Amino acid sequence: MAKVVRKGLGRGLSALLGDDRPVIEDPVVPVTADDTSTSAGSGGIGDPAKRGAGRRTLPIEFLERNVGQPRYHFNEAALEELALSIKEKGLLQPILVRQVGPNKYQIVAGERRWRAAQKAGIHEVPVVVRELTDAEVLEVAIVENIQREDLSAIEEAVGYSKLIEEFGHTQEAVSKIVGKSRSHITNLLRLLNLPQKVRDLVDNGRLSMGHARALLSAPDPVSLAGKVVAEGMSVRQTEAAAKSRKPSKRQPRPGGHISGTGSKDADTVALEKDLSAALSMKVSIEHKGEGGTVTVSYKTLEDLDDLCSKLGVCGF
Repeated sequence: MAKVVRKGLGRGLSALLGDDRPVIEDPVVPVTADDTSTSAGSGGIGDPAKRGAGRRTLPIEFLERNVGQPRYHFNEAALEELALSIKEKGLLQPILVRQVGPNKYQIVAGERRWRAAQKAGIHEVPVVVRELTDAEVLEVAIVENIQREDLSAIEEAVGYSKLIEEFGHTQEAVSKIVGKSRSHITNLLRLLNLPQKVRDLVDNGRLSMGHARALLSAPDPVSLAGKVVAEGMSVRQTEAAAKSRKPSKRQPRPGGHISGTGSKDADTVALEKDLSAALSMKVSIEHKGEGGTVTVSYKTLEDLDDLCSKLGVCGF
């Protein structure tokens, strides 16, 4: 699929709702479908439509969740609290949707409000209808949740992974879309190398992102994660424990000299895994002062030829 990068997403959902102010401060007065007839031809992402265009109220049963959205954990206590607020004041903030069939609208942003509205017994909800591609839907969902700090580190990483793997974005493009540094994107994506049991602990808030990064270099991250949770270990303690659990290795240096025992930091180990996965070959990184070496091991000449092709140089 062709890569599409839209500047409007960097400004958040206000670009989609047709207002430059933050969406949280933008209550909507429900309008009928007839009131939106003048909005035909209004702009999409990055082209703010006039206020009220594309807005209407819809029966709540017309809406359905987007199974591909990055967020999959919802705090029930927080939902109940929001439902009570909706009962008292109504749903002030519209839900962003796209039409996917007759009387069928997919939620792009606002699933939490939709869930709470159902708990509150609301029969109709205010919505903003936009024509969006699959890639745009995912991008908006990620941007909304990140701006509101609603995603866990793992959910955020899964979202970035989908943008890269399913829609062909580079890490640089993703960083511009969501307004985060490329190093932040890279560090989060590395967390997906963790075992599922550890990722679940990050999802439910029992482990922080710092703990998760430290566990990347542990020989048995699941066992150490359990210890971290049980003993309430800090990130520093987790890093130290991950290093101490590594088997000691005395590696020969060039020239036959034996180096002292040591261990690679979590970022280096994770980068080795990322490169190995990308090249389908074993990759080793050794730091030497300000520089270092990257070693790629191949088993057959076909592997070497494949590596040359990936690097854009002539093979055998």
